[in-house]
Amino acid sequence: MSAVGKRFAIVASRWNEFVVSRLVEGARDELTRYGASHVEVHIVPGSWEIPVAVRALLTRTEPDPLDAIIAVGCILQGATAHAQLLAADVSRALMDLQTEFGKPVSWGILTPQSESQALERAGMKMGNKGREAALAAIEMANFDPKP
Repeated sequence: MSAVGKRFAIVASRWNEFVVSRLVEGARDELTRYGASHVEVHIVPGSWEIPVAVRALLTRTEPDPLDAIIAVGCILQGATAHAQLLAADVSRALMDLQTEFGKPVSWGILTPQSESQALERAGMKMGNKGREAALAAIEMANFDPKP
């Protein structure tokens, strides 16, 4: 698996930045480790805005098209259904964009029950989900549908 010669973007939510910054760092490190020389980072206000930024990146033609996009954010669960609705809508929007444009959009958006669970998934006990999303993006950027 190699990211050499591939172009990537990370779209990250500013909301819950104390967690998301670790996801961005993990994704960027993983892309660099696999040889990516072009990694853009775009920050948006929250996870709700991630699909809009992803669409803008997928439709742009200059300077060059991207090979894959990594979406990272953190939607903390609360006492209401708001987080579940938000996560479902963002997930569906990103899946729709992936299939519409035929470009990988890797899911690195956490949906933990608590801040401690979020931190565990951002580089503590449970690994770094930003790294995992970057690995999926690299693999899909290299996907060849020919047998």
